[in-house]
Amino acid sequence: MAIRIKINNSSDDLGLGTKGSDRNMNKDGSFNMERLGDPKFRSYEIFHELITMSWTKFIFLILIGYLIVNFLFAGIFFFIGVEHLSGIDQNISETRKFFEAFFFSSQTLTTLGYGRVAPTGMAASSISAIESMIGLLSFALATGLLYGRFSRPQAKLLYSKNAIIAPYKGITGLMFRVANRRRNQLLEVEVELNLSYFEKDSKTRSFIKLELERTKIALFPLSWTVVHPIDENSPLYGITENEINEMKMELIVMLKAFDDTFSQTIYSRSSFKAAEIKMGRKFIPMFNVLENGKTQLDLRLIDAMEKVELPQQKILIAGN
Repeated sequence: MAIRIKINNSSDDLGLGTKGSDRNMNKDGSFNMERLGDPKFRSYEIFHELITMSWTKFIFLILIGYLIVNFLFAGIFFFIGVEHLSGIDQNISETRKFFEAFFFSSQTLTTLGYGRVAPTGMAASSISAIESMIGLLSFALATGLLYGRFSRPQAKLLYSKNAIIAPYKGITGLMFRVANRRRNQLLEVEVELNLSYFEKDSKTRSFIKLELERTKIALFPLSWTVVHPIDENSPLYGITENEINEMKMELIVMLKAFDDTFSQTIYSRSSFKAAEIKMGRKFIPMFNVLENGKTQLDLRLIDAMEKVELPQQKILIAGN
Protein backbone atom coordinates (compact mmCIF):
# COMPACT_ATOMS: atom_id res chain seq x y z
CA MET A 1 0.00 0.00 0.00
CA ALA A 2 1.32 3.40 -0.92
CA ILE A 3 2.07 5.75 1.92
CA ARG A 4 -0.49 8.51 2.06
CA ILE A 5 0.58 12.04 2.82
CA LYS A 6 -0.85 15.21 1.39
CA ILE A 7 1.84 17.79 0.78
CA ASN A 8 0.60 21.32 0.36
CA ASN A 9 3.08 23.52 2.18
CA SER A 10 6.49 21.97 1.73
CA SER A 11 9.28 24.11 3.16
CA ASP A 12 13.03 24.08 3.04
CA ASP A 13 15.21 21.76 5.10
CA LEU A 14 15.60 24.19 8.05
CA GLY A 15 19.35 24.03 7.54
CA LEU A 16 19.44 20.41 8.70
CA GLY A 17 20.04 18.92 5.26
CA THR A 18 17.97 16.39 3.35
CA LYS A 19 20.27 13.43 4.06
CA GLY A 20 19.60 13.34 7.80
CA SER A 21 19.23 10.27 9.98
CA ASP A 22 16.12 9.15 11.86
CA ARG A 23 16.69 12.05 14.27
CA ASN A 24 18.05 15.43 13.22
CA MET A 25 17.61 17.09 16.61
CA ASN A 26 17.98 15.59 20.07
CA LYS A 27 15.39 15.98 22.81
CA ASP A 28 17.49 18.63 24.56
CA GLY A 29 17.60 20.76 21.41
CA SER A 30 21.17 19.90 20.43
CA PHE A 31 21.82 18.73 16.88
CA ASN A 32 22.38 15.03 16.24
CA MET A 33 25.64 15.42 14.39
CA GLU A 34 29.38 15.30 14.83
CA ARG A 35 32.08 17.48 13.28
CA LEU A 36 35.32 16.39 11.69
CA GLY A 37 38.32 18.51 10.79
CA ASP A 38 38.22 20.87 13.76
CA PRO A 39 41.64 21.57 15.29
CA LYS A 40 42.21 20.01 18.71
CA PHE A 41 42.80 23.41 20.29
CA ARG A 42 40.43 26.21 19.34
CA SER A 43 41.23 29.44 21.17
CA TYR A 44 38.08 31.04 19.76
CA GLU A 45 35.97 28.43 21.60
CA ILE A 46 37.44 28.92 25.09
CA PHE A 47 35.00 31.58 26.28
CA HIS A 48 32.01 29.75 24.81
CA GLU A 49 33.07 26.48 26.45
CA LEU A 50 33.59 28.10 29.85
CA ILE A 51 30.21 29.84 29.66
CA THR A 52 28.20 26.83 28.47
CA MET A 53 29.83 23.85 30.24
CA SER A 54 28.17 22.30 33.29
CA TRP A 55 28.67 23.90 36.70
CA THR A 56 30.43 20.77 37.97
CA LYS A 57 33.00 20.90 35.17
CA PHE A 58 33.41 24.67 35.49
CA ILE A 59 34.10 24.56 39.25
CA PHE A 60 36.44 21.61 38.75
CA LEU A 61 38.46 23.55 36.13
CA ILE A 62 38.65 26.62 38.38
CA LEU A 63 39.88 24.45 41.26
CA ILE A 64 42.45 22.67 39.08
CA GLY A 65 43.73 26.00 37.73
CA TYR A 66 44.01 27.39 41.27
CA LEU A 67 46.01 24.37 42.45
CA ILE A 68 48.29 24.35 39.40
CA VAL A 69 49.24 28.02 39.81
CA ASN A 70 49.90 27.61 43.52
CA PHE A 71 51.96 24.46 43.05
CA LEU A 72 53.93 26.22 40.32
CA PHE A 73 54.82 29.24 42.47
CA ALA A 74 55.37 27.06 45.53
CA GLY A 75 57.92 25.14 43.47
CA ILE A 76 59.61 28.40 42.47
CA PHE A 77 59.79 29.63 46.08
CA PHE A 78 61.07 26.22 47.17
CA PHE A 79 63.68 26.23 44.39
CA ILE A 80 65.13 29.63 45.31
CA GLY A 81 65.06 28.63 48.97
CA VAL A 82 62.41 29.14 51.64
CA GLU A 83 65.01 31.00 53.68
CA HIS A 84 63.96 33.97 51.54
CA LEU A 85 60.52 33.76 53.17
CA SER A 86 60.64 35.13 56.66
CA GLY A 87 58.49 33.48 59.30
CA ILE A 88 59.14 29.88 58.18
CA ASP A 89 60.94 27.61 60.66
CA GLN A 90 64.05 26.38 58.87
CA ASN A 91 64.29 23.27 61.08
CA ILE A 92 61.18 21.58 59.67
CA SER A 93 61.23 18.85 57.01
CA GLU A 94 61.55 19.61 53.31
CA THR A 95 57.95 18.51 52.76
CA ARG A 96 56.72 20.94 55.40
CA LYS A 97 58.83 23.70 53.84
CA PHE A 98 57.23 23.06 50.46
CA PHE A 99 53.72 23.27 51.88
CA GLU A 100 54.63 26.45 53.79
CA ALA A 101 55.66 27.87 50.42
CA PHE A 102 52.41 26.58 48.90
CA PHE A 103 50.24 28.29 51.52
CA PHE A 104 52.25 31.51 51.19
CA SER A 105 51.66 31.31 47.44
CA SER A 106 47.89 30.94 47.96
CA GLN A 107 47.89 34.01 50.22
CA THR A 108 49.88 36.01 47.66
CA LEU A 109 47.69 34.87 44.74
CA THR A 110 44.54 36.02 46.53
CA THR A 111 46.31 39.17 47.85
CA LEU A 112 45.20 38.05 51.32
CA GLY A 113 48.47 37.97 53.27
CA TYR A 114 48.20 37.06 56.95
CA GLY A 115 51.56 38.65 57.72
CA ARG A 116 53.25 35.63 59.33
CA VAL A 117 55.28 34.83 56.21
CA ALA A 118 56.75 37.57 54.02
CA PRO A 119 59.26 37.63 51.15
CA THR A 120 62.74 38.94 51.78
CA GLY A 121 65.25 39.80 49.11
CA MET A 122 64.82 40.87 45.49
CA ALA A 123 64.13 37.40 44.03
CA ALA A 124 61.33 36.38 46.40
CA SER A 125 59.76 39.86 46.33
CA SER A 126 59.79 39.94 42.52
CA ILE A 127 58.14 36.51 42.32
CA SER A 128 55.51 37.61 44.85
CA ALA A 129 54.79 40.74 42.84
CA ILE A 130 54.35 38.72 39.65
CA GLU A 131 52.09 36.20 41.40
CA SER A 132 49.91 38.88 42.95
CA MET A 133 49.42 40.46 39.51
CA ILE A 134 48.50 37.06 38.04
CA GLY A 135 46.11 36.56 40.96
CA LEU A 136 44.34 39.87 40.35
CA LEU A 137 43.93 39.16 36.64
CA SER A 138 42.86 35.53 37.19
CA PHE A 139 40.21 36.34 39.77
CA ALA A 140 38.92 39.21 37.66
CA LEU A 141 38.56 36.76 34.78
CA ALA A 142 36.91 34.13 36.99
CA THR A 143 34.50 36.76 38.35
CA GLY A 144 33.59 37.80 34.82
CA LEU A 145 32.95 34.19 33.84
CA LEU A 146 30.78 33.65 36.91
CA TYR A 147 28.77 36.75 36.09
CA GLY A 148 28.45 35.65 32.49
CA ARG A 149 27.15 32.24 33.53
CA PHE A 150 24.64 33.68 35.99
CA SER A 151 23.48 36.49 33.71
CA ARG A 152 23.09 34.40 30.56
CA PRO A 153 19.36 33.87 29.91
CA GLN A 154 18.50 30.22 29.43
CA ALA A 155 15.23 28.57 28.58
CA LYS A 156 14.36 25.83 31.06
CA LEU A 157 11.32 24.38 29.38
CA LEU A 158 9.84 20.98 30.08
CA TYR A 159 8.54 19.07 27.04
CA SER A 160 6.39 15.96 27.15
CA LYS A 161 8.31 12.81 26.25
CA ASN A 162 5.78 11.95 23.58
CA ALA A 163 3.72 13.73 20.98
CA ILE A 164 0.27 12.23 20.59
CA ILE A 165 -2.55 12.01 18.07
CA ALA A 166 -5.74 12.55 20.05
CA PRO A 167 -9.40 13.48 19.48
CA TYR A 168 -9.75 17.19 18.78
CA LYS A 169 -12.99 19.07 18.04
CA GLY A 170 -14.62 16.17 16.21
CA ILE A 171 -11.45 15.31 14.26
CA THR A 172 -7.97 14.46 15.50
CA GLY A 173 -4.99 16.57 16.41
CA LEU A 174 -1.25 16.12 16.74
CA MET A 175 -0.26 17.44 20.17
CA PHE A 176 2.58 17.83 22.60
CA ARG A 177 2.89 19.67 25.89
CA VAL A 178 5.37 22.19 27.18
CA ALA A 179 5.73 23.96 30.53
CA ASN A 180 8.17 26.38 32.14
CA ARG A 181 10.46 24.70 34.69
CA ARG A 182 11.28 28.04 36.29
CA ARG A 183 9.07 30.41 38.24
CA ASN A 184 10.06 33.38 36.09
CA GLN A 185 7.61 35.00 33.72
CA LEU A 186 7.75 34.25 30.00
CA LEU A 187 5.85 36.57 27.67
CA GLU A 188 4.92 36.48 23.98
CA VAL A 189 5.68 32.79 23.62
CA GLU A 190 5.82 31.64 19.98
CA VAL A 191 6.18 28.12 18.62
CA GLU A 192 6.85 26.61 15.20
CA LEU A 193 6.37 22.92 14.41
CA ASN A 194 7.98 21.25 11.41
CA LEU A 195 7.50 17.72 10.14
CA SER A 196 10.47 15.85 8.71
CA TYR A 197 10.02 12.55 6.89
CA PHE A 198 11.46 10.27 4.22
CA GLU A 199 9.62 9.85 0.95
CA LYS A 200 8.80 6.26 0.03
CA ASP A 201 11.80 4.43 -1.51
CA SER A 202 13.90 7.55 -1.06
CA LYS A 203 16.84 8.46 1.14
CA THR A 204 16.03 12.14 0.94
CA ARG A 205 14.21 13.90 3.74
CA SER A 206 11.39 16.34 3.13
CA PHE A 207 10.24 19.07 5.49
CA ILE A 208 6.79 20.57 6.04
CA LYS A 209 5.78 23.38 8.35
CA LEU A 210 2.64 22.28 10.17
CA GLU A 211 -0.22 24.69 10.75
CA LEU A 212 -1.08 25.05 14.43
CA GLU A 213 -4.26 25.83 16.34
CA ARG A 214 -2.35 28.82 17.73
CA THR A 215 1.26 29.79 17.29
CA LYS A 216 1.53 32.39 20.04
CA ILE A 217 0.35 32.98 23.59
CA ALA A 218 0.83 36.22 25.50
CA LEU A 219 1.38 34.70 28.97
CA PHE A 220 2.81 31.34 30.05
CA PRO A 221 2.03 30.66 33.74
CA LEU A 222 0.62 27.15 33.07
CA SER A 223 1.35 24.40 30.57
CA TRP A 224 0.67 24.76 26.85
CA THR A 225 -0.68 21.94 24.69
CA VAL A 226 0.46 22.75 21.18
CA VAL A 227 -2.02 21.36 18.64
CA HIS A 228 -1.84 20.73 14.92
CA PRO A 229 -5.42 19.98 13.75
CA ILE A 230 -5.46 16.96 11.44
CA ASP A 231 -8.18 18.07 9.06
CA GLU A 232 -8.48 17.63 5.29
CA ASN A 233 -5.81 20.28 4.76
CA SER A 234 -3.30 18.55 7.03
CA PRO A 235 -0.42 16.56 5.51
CA LEU A 236 -1.14 13.95 8.20
CA TYR A 237 -4.78 13.42 7.21
CA GLY A 238 -5.49 9.67 7.17
CA ILE A 239 -1.98 8.75 8.36
CA THR A 240 -1.50 5.49 10.29
CA GLU A 241 0.98 4.56 12.98
CA ASN A 242 2.74 2.14 10.61
CA GLU A 243 3.19 4.91 8.05
CA ILE A 244 4.61 7.24 10.70
CA ASN A 245 7.27 4.63 11.45
CA GLU A 246 7.87 3.71 7.79
CA MET A 247 8.47 7.34 6.88
CA LYS A 248 10.70 7.82 9.93
CA MET A 249 8.86 10.99 10.82
CA GLU A 250 10.36 13.55 13.15
CA LEU A 251 8.65 16.56 14.67
CA ILE A 252 11.01 19.50 15.15
CA VAL A 253 9.90 22.10 17.69
CA MET A 254 11.30 25.65 17.77
CA LEU A 255 10.08 27.94 20.51
CA LYS A 256 10.99 31.48 21.54
CA ALA A 257 9.78 33.74 24.33
CA PHE A 258 10.60 37.00 26.07
CA ASP A 259 12.13 36.45 29.51
CA ASP A 260 10.78 39.14 31.84
CA THR A 261 13.63 38.61 34.34
CA PHE A 262 16.50 39.23 31.90
CA SER A 263 14.48 41.37 29.45
CA GLN A 264 15.83 39.23 26.62
CA THR A 265 14.46 36.78 24.10
CA ILE A 266 15.19 33.13 24.84
CA TYR A 267 15.04 30.15 22.49
CA SER A 268 14.33 26.48 22.99
CA ARG A 269 14.29 23.45 20.69
CA SER A 270 13.21 19.85 20.94
CA SER A 271 12.04 16.99 18.73
CA PHE A 272 9.93 13.86 18.65
CA LYS A 273 10.99 10.94 16.47
CA ALA A 274 8.54 8.42 15.01
CA ALA A 275 8.64 6.05 18.01
CA GLU A 276 7.74 8.99 20.27
CA ILE A 277 4.54 9.82 18.36
CA LYS A 278 1.69 7.86 19.96
CA MET A 279 -1.74 7.44 18.39
CA GLY A 280 -4.96 7.02 20.33
CA ARG A 281 -3.82 8.87 23.44
CA LYS A 282 -4.90 12.03 25.21
CA PHE A 283 -3.16 14.10 27.85
CA ILE A 284 -4.43 14.16 31.42
CA PRO A 285 -4.84 17.77 32.67
CA MET A 286 -1.84 19.14 34.54
CA PHE A 287 -3.64 21.81 36.55
CA ASN A 288 -6.79 22.24 38.59
CA VAL A 289 -8.44 24.95 40.68
CA LEU A 290 -8.12 24.59 44.46
CA GLU A 291 -10.78 25.46 47.03
CA ASN A 292 -8.95 28.69 47.86
CA GLY A 293 -9.34 29.82 44.26
CA LYS A 294 -5.69 29.29 43.26
CA THR A 295 -4.74 27.26 40.19
CA GLN A 296 -2.36 24.40 40.92
CA LEU A 297 0.06 23.21 38.21
CA ASP A 298 1.62 19.76 38.66
CA LEU A 299 4.73 19.44 36.49
CA ARG A 300 4.92 15.74 37.36
CA LEU A 301 1.97 15.19 35.02
CA ILE A 302 3.71 16.57 31.91
CA ASP A 303 3.79 13.05 30.39
CA ALA A 304 0.53 11.76 31.86
CA MET A 305 -1.81 10.40 29.20
CA GLU A 306 -4.43 7.73 28.67
CA LYS A 307 -5.71 5.63 25.79
CA VAL A 308 -8.73 6.83 23.82
CA GLU A 309 -10.63 5.89 20.67
CA LEU A 310 -9.93 8.11 17.69
CA PRO A 311 -12.75 9.33 15.44
CA GLN A 312 -12.76 7.71 12.01
CA GLN A 313 -11.21 9.73 9.21
CA LYS A 314 -11.43 8.81 5.56
CA ILE A 315 -8.24 7.85 3.77
CA LEU A 316 -6.76 10.63 1.65
CA ILE A 317 -4.62 9.52 -1.27
CA ALA A 318 -1.47 11.53 -1.94
CA GLY A 319 -2.05 14.34 -4.41
CA ASN A 320 -5.86 14.28 -4.03
